[in-house]
Amino acid sequence: MTLFQFEEKVPTIGEGTYVALSAEVIGGVTIGDKCYIGSGAKIRGDYTTIHIGNQTSVQENCVIHARYGETCTIGDNVTIGHGAIIHGSIIKNNIIIGMGAIISDGAIINDHVIIGAGAVVRERQTLEEGSLAVGVPCKVIREVSESQKMFITSSAEMYCELAQRYLQGLKKIK
Repeated sequence: MTLFQFEEKVPTIGEGTYVALSAEVIGGVTIGDKCYIGSGAKIRGDYTTIHIGNQTSVQENCVIHARYGETCTIGDNVTIGHGAIIHGSIIKNNIIIGMGAIISDGAIINDHVIIGAGAVVRERQTLEEGSLAVGVPCKVIREVSESQKMFITSSAEMYCELAQRYLQGLKKIK
């Protein structure tokens, strides 16, 4: 894991959290317990503060940052797909953000939301609880079904378990 102090800001990593060797966690970042931070992820709390809750996965090549002096908050049981960009947003709990999605400054994503792959959530856009949103720009197309809510939960649990397996069994062979 690559953690960097920036000025007086030092990252805090929770118990049972896996951070890949090629991920970078910089400055004022707090990551909760049993999270998965994939290879190539960049979480920059240099001139901002970033809070990531428990059992959240930030998959490979994601970028998380915010505007100067602002905070980016990501809740519990959030799955952030490969290559997503989260910038200065509030992302609550039990959410899936699809691969390559972009969540812009000031956006608020409420509980039990699924954002499709490649979607762009506009600056200051709010997605209400239980929304399924897709497209560029992002639009709500319907409510999340009960089976999709169960998928949100199982996705978070799967990455929590994967983090534990990586911590116990990942071995560099060359």
